[in-house]
Amino acid sequence: MPGPVNRIPTVVIGAGRAGLAVSHLLTERGVDHVVLERGEVANTWRRERWNSLRLLTPNWQARLPGLLYDGDDPDGFMSISEVVDFIDGYARHVDAPVETHTPVISLRRDGDRYAVASNGRTWEAMSVVIASGAFNRSKVPPIVSDLPPTVASVTAFDYKRPDELREGKVLIVGASATGIQLAEEIHRSGRPVTLSVGEHVRMPRTYRGRDIQWWLEQIGRLDERYDEVDDLVRARHVPSPQLVGTPERRTVDLNTLTAQGVGLVGRISAISDGNAYFSGSLRNVCALADLKQIRLLDLIDEWVGEQRLNAEIGEPERFADTVVDEDPTLSLDLTKGTIETVLWATGYQPDYSWLDIPVLDRKGEISHDGGVVIDSPGLYRIGLNFLRRRKSSFIHGAEDDAVDLTEHLAGYLDSLSAKTG
Repeated sequence: MPGPVNRIPTVVIGAGRAGLAVSHLLTERGVDHVVLERGEVANTWRRERWNSLRLLTPNWQARLPGLLYDGDDPDGFMSISEVVDFIDGYARHVDAPVETHTPVISLRRDGDRYAVASNGRTWEAMSVVIASGAFNRSKVPPIVSDLPPTVASVTAFDYKRPDELREGKVLIVGASATGIQLAEEIHRSGRPVTLSVGEHVRMPRTYRGRDIQWWLEQIGRLDERYDEVDDLVRARHVPSPQLVGTPERRTVDLNTLTAQGVGLVGRISAISDGNAYFSGSLRNVCALADLKQIRLLDLIDEWVGEQRLNAEIGEPERFADTVVDEDPTLSLDLTKGTIETVLWATGYQPDYSWLDIPVLDRKGEISHDGGVVIDSPGLYRIGLNFLRRRKSSFIHGAEDDAVDLTEHLAGYLDSLSAKTG
């Protein structure tokens, strides 16, 4: 392979919150390493999210190993620029050995080592941590190719602000956190919005006077481990909750949106001959989300009772069921100006086009056991949803996962040293 070869025990790919957390813990263990970043620190937050996005977690939850939030708005929600500043500040705080603008173009196995190639340079390492993020590309259903050419197709990955969209009606596909945030923002811009709703998770922003994230921490939901759930595949693909971070700590759910004038249709099932078709199960899907929310609130109330805190915390609350039309729209003609733009808020997926090691499953996901890659010793993955705990996808979830994986990695390096004498 052309270019100089740099030999080093460990390479970390990605300088986001997970890669930097790993870097800090490796430094504490005395493991020499380098962090390779395709752009700048926190590149995804800098370049690949819409302008008005705020974190879904309150500021007091913003913590990484060796750094806690110390600002003056613990109950607020970081804007994009504040997230970038927090992660960039963390990289400087821990003096992470980051090589910016160093995109990995190939990761392959070379005997008992790994060869990591980038821009004419190669690192030879005994272990590699892939921390390249889970949101590198939009996950768009194949039916996108059936859209009429007169309809603009935009992904949440590409969207930045409403005035970049065409004037006219917008169909947003997906009603998880991204979908509901964009539905409200775009509708407020004066563009009528129809929201296509599939499976979703409904949560209030606050409950009994506390943020819902506080409750999820208290009852132990966020610390639930990957080896404690009955259906891990299902748990890892549960939609993100319908939460938004606003200074007012508002709850934005489907009822909020319909009160503002957003129209609801079921999950999009097909596009044919210029028509979009939607599932007729909208009422059932919403009823199931309502039921699951009630179960969560019941669980919180039980915990409050067990802790004998009823006198100290606000009264239990229940919220109105989602209101759905008796006969929701089942199809839209896209050829008559009914819809000018379709915005796909259907999720994201990692980009492994540079990975030259056969560790992907049939769905194109890395096969791993809590971040320890199966069938490739010394290779690790971090930064995925429910990697080792339910909180894995949040900023504060990086620490515990990184502690576990760096401990395993250090043990692996020690075993190699023992073999070589």
